[in-house]
Amino acid sequence: MDIDIPTVSYVIAWIVVWIGFPFTLLAIYALYSLVQEDHVAPVYVINLLISDLIQMFCFMTWAAVPKRRIVVYVSKCIHFIGVMASVGFMVCVSLERYLVIACPLWYRFRRTINLSVTVSILTWAISFMDLLTRVLTFDSYPSRIFHSFLLLCPFPLLIFSFAETLRALSTAISVPPNEKRRIVGTLVLVLLNYTLLFLPWIIWLTRVSYSDITIYLENDSGLCLSFLQFSPLADLIMYVFMRKGAVDKLLACLCCCKMIEEQQGQITTEELNSV
Repeated sequence: MDIDIPTVSYVIAWIVVWIGFPFTLLAIYALYSLVQEDHVAPVYVINLLISDLIQMFCFMTWAAVPKRRIVVYVSKCIHFIGVMASVGFMVCVSLERYLVIACPLWYRFRRTINLSVTVSILTWAISFMDLLTRVLTFDSYPSRIFHSFLLLCPFPLLIFSFAETLRALSTAISVPPNEKRRIVGTLVLVLLNYTLLFLPWIIWLTRVSYSDITIYLENDSGLCLSFLQFSPLADLIMYVFMRKGAVDKLLACLCCCKMIEEQQGQITTEELNSV
């Protein structure tokens, strides 16, 4: 039986909006309070969550007015910018975690909110200019090459950040074990988010980009787009892992559940032996 992909995308859109929208707003508010206390790291995560809000707003537009062609066209253009920004800020988060471990002194003395804000503005500007360039140049060949490069270059950067951070953590004595687990958990989630949710859509979009951008703006990409719609929820999970103590509580909960199962298994074995 064939799967009705548009229907699946419609259902996923409302699920992600109803679950993700309120929790994303709460997460942004909590992170903004940290920025006011001169913590620089959450700046990129805040922008990542803002890009998720943009995507979810587009989901609501698609689901509410699916037959308004011009509205759907504009919302998909905006969604395109949100996805590009989301990929960019995932790279920023990953590289920032790498610098914390590999170059702690440089990061401690060079990090400023102004630098983080500047990088964030550049990321948004590149995302907007990429779409604007392709539209204004009527999808010329150079714009396609630049677009494909922007979408695919984060993959090796994410792999590099993950591998080099693991190598640096193995020799980092001053980093507490709970901080190590938090950093590794964040990088794993970022890499999985890009590989499982973004990369299939990027491969599809790179293939169709060599024909016409209107293929993306006027048609759904089927199953690849359905995977991509879950990315805002994946970013919320990453936010939870970045909070202090979240990983330790999760591991403690898992260990507690495992101990309870082992105790129940021992009690059952003893009862069977007594019989």
